[in-house]
Parts: sequence; structure tokens; C-alpha cells
Amino acid sequence: MRLLGRLGILALAFWVATAFLSGIKINGGFWTYLWVALLFGVINTFIGSLLKLLTLPAVLLTFGLFSFVINAAMLMLTSRWSSALDVKNFGYALVASLIISIVSSILNKLFIKRSMF
Repeated sequence: MRLLGRLGILALAFWVATAFLSGIKINGGFWTYLWVALLFGVINTFIGSLLKLLTLPAVLLTFGLFSFVINAAMLMLTSRWSSALDVKNFGYALVASLIISIVSSILNKLFIKRSMF
């Protein structure tokens, strides 16, 4: 259930990013937002984690800010692999990754209960 909750939160974060930025657009409705969130989550889990590990010195030197660049690259990759997501350029992807990170962090802290294990 937590996974479905996180997927819904990520879909909502995508909606907020598309509402604020004209350079990022999702073509479709509710199910499309869920599909893009799922695809982004899978890409970010596997490829993004590997990139964060390989670029660990840059992440440490920038106090974690380089993670937004990696997330923007994963957003661009998601845009390439999904016809439902359109990202105009890397600048929009960078701002969108910042918005998605902030919104999903806030909503995860508010709605997802943490267990001890």
C-alpha cells in the first residue's frame, strides 16, 4: 500500500510541475500521470541510483545539489521513453525536478507513515 501511496504522490507532484511550468506537459488524464510517475520511478530507481553512485564525488562536493541534475536527466530520459511526457529542454527539466522533489518530499512526510522496520 505504501508503494501505491508513493506512486500517487509522485503523480500529484508531476501535476504540480506541469501546472507551474509551460515547458513540461503530460498528454492525458489521471491514468497518464500515474503511468509517467511509475515510469519515472522505475527509471530513477535503477538508472538514477547507478548514476548517483558513479557521481558521488560531485554530489558530495555540491552538498547534494548535483542530485537535481541527475533527476533532471532521468526526467529527460522518461520523456524520451514515453510519448505522454513532453519536456521542452533541460532547463525546464531541472526546474521540474526541483518542484517534483520538493512536492513529493512534503507530501511523503505528511501522508506516508514511517515504520520502525
